[in-house]
Amino acid sequence: MRKTSILFALPLWAGLSAAAAPEQILRDLEAEARRDSQTFTAFSAVRGEQFYRTERAGVDGGKISCASCHTADPRALGKTRAHKEILPLAPGANRERFTDPAKVDKWFRRNCNDVLGRACTAVEKGDFLAWLLSVK
Repeated sequence: MRKTSILFALPLWAGLSAAAAPEQILRDLEAEARRDSQTFTAFSAVRGEQFYRTERAGVDGGKISCASCHTADPRALGKTRAHKEILPLAPGANRERFTDPAKVDKWFRRNCNDVLGRACTAVEKGDFLAWLLSVK
C-alpha cells in the first residue's frame, strides 16, 4: 500500500518542482531585485518593452536587439542567426514560455550575453517579463 502512494505522488511532486507559472518567476525576480537594490520599487512593462526593442552594438559591429531574433512582435515566430525557428516569446502566445526556471535562467544568461555582452540584472529581467506578460 505504501509503495502505491509513493509511486503516485512522485510524478506529481517531480512536475511541480520543475514547472512554475511566469508570475512565480516574476515574483522570484522581484525578490532578487529587492535583495540587490534597496531603492527597487517595482518592475516596469514600459522599460521592459524599451529593453526588448533597443538596438545595441553587436560583437560583429552590427546592431542587435532582442527583436533581432524574436521579431518586433513577441507573439510571432522568430529565427536564430542560423535560421532555426524560435517559438513565440510571449507567454500569451506560447504557454511553455517562462515556466521552467532552469530554462529561463539558461536563456537569459545566453541571450543577455549575446545582446548586451554581460549578464542582465534582476530588474532588467523583471521589466522584460512584466512587459511580455502584458502582451496579449
